[in-house]
Amino acid sequence: MEDHPHKPTANLTTLLEAEVNRLRDELARKSREIEVEKALEKIRVKALDMRNSSELSETSTLLFQQLKDLKIEAIRSGLGIFDDENNAIELWITSVSNEGKLFFILDYINIDIHPVFENIMAARREKKPFSLTVMEGRELAGYYRTMSTYGGIPARRETSSAEYYYSFFFSAGTINVVTATAMTREETGIMLRMANVFGLIFTRFLDLKRSEEQAVLISEEKRILEDTLENLKATQNQLIQSEKMASLGEMTAGIAHEIQNPLNFVNNFSEVSNELMDDMHAAILEGAYAEAREIAEVIKQNLEKVRFHGNRADAIVKSMLQHSRSSSGRRELTDINALCEEYFRLAYHGMRARDKTFNVEMKTDLDPQVGKANVAAQDIGRVVLNLLNNAFYAVSDRKKRGQEGYQPFVSLSTRKLEGSFRIIVEDNGPGIPEKVIDKIFQPFFTTRPAGQGTGLGLSLSFDIVKAHAGKIDVVTREGEGTAFQIDIPC
Repeated sequence: MEDHPHKPTANLTTLLEAEVNRLRDELARKSREIEVEKALEKIRVKALDMRNSSELSETSTLLFQQLKDLKIEAIRSGLGIFDDENNAIELWITSVSNEGKLFFILDYINIDIHPVFENIMAARREKKPFSLTVMEGRELAGYYRTMSTYGGIPARRETSSAEYYYSFFFSAGTINVVTATAMTREETGIMLRMANVFGLIFTRFLDLKRSEEQAVLISEEKRILEDTLENLKATQNQLIQSEKMASLGEMTAGIAHEIQNPLNFVNNFSEVSNELMDDMHAAILEGAYAEAREIAEVIKQNLEKVRFHGNRADAIVKSMLQHSRSSSGRRELTDINALCEEYFRLAYHGMRARDKTFNVEMKTDLDPQVGKANVAAQDIGRVVLNLLNNAFYAVSDRKKRGQEGYQPFVSLSTRKLEGSFRIIVEDNGPGIPEKVIDKIFQPFFTTRPAGQGTGLGLSLSFDIVKAHAGKIDVVTREGEGTAFQIDIPC
């Protein structure tokens, strides 16, 4: 019989090549999964840090950047929150301008403005995981003509190529992605996972909003006083305490519910680490020690994150306890810019809780040179909160008057001066009438309708600033807006 010495070697080579190819494919798949999970983690971290709806703009921008990192080429992306009661959708959109700059759009759009939104609602009613609308030519040009009436959305000039409009649903809304080519099955799978993340996050976010709405209602009820004429002095003290408790309630509401965020991180990373332990065990059994070491390193990183978020939960609890105590007036070194940012978000969220249709352009210009100052942090916080609440009320009131082309605007800025720092709250509301400008710091004076204010906010703010040896000035023009300026010695 004739021998075939080369045949076993050839078979062995074929088997080895097949195994190498399988391992290469498996490595590519796991590498891709790690990239996807990193993107999801970044979105989780950012979204779980949200304290009010205005911060969805930052999450929308991060979503756009993560899609780019995952090589999912999006023309635009963003979030949509359904308003079923008004048959509308609130959109947070991120894209790149013709000059290559990243820009952000926030708009409130009726569903019936264009068929692409009607398609989204139809797919949602049919409980589909996502909707897809493809447009090109005149249909696409018509869409851009319609949408260009909203601020920031350009009128597209090129109409020859098609665009694919995807909406991936979660409980309260969608992740919207516009692409120049159809997504692959893998890419739609990634987007569905992202939508699932946003669904879990937004459920907790709605719980936070409902709690803060209840806090606002409670604070409003405390403002109702029935017997102001019987004992003026006793009533004045009661009203001042009510003002303090209202601001305290608004401060602590967000802190109390934020404790859930780091706990969810701890649970998520623990679950992922448990799954990675199974993968590492399998890799060791297969002799893939390099892969096992890589998995062990990921597990170590996850445990670091568990420790980090456990410490974060501890810090939130301590902060909550601190805010729950009445202000003693004791002064301490306080980061003024951080304080201002916190109360800016708090004031906006309080306004949104009372009026879900309220939208405003918000701007901060915080001087990094301000640094820390020795102040009673809770008292200064109340002053900033009161001025911002007044500003939001003013622009909302002017908006409700139906002035054509009016866009509400509120800004908060800080400045470092020689021996002092300055806080400026500015709005483009209706302004303060000249005939009452000298009365605004008097107790019980208010320009709001009966039942919508105690008239003690500015009076209390004036007293707090004065107790810090500072001063508070106001510049206003009827029909143009108002700016309050606080100067406090360092």
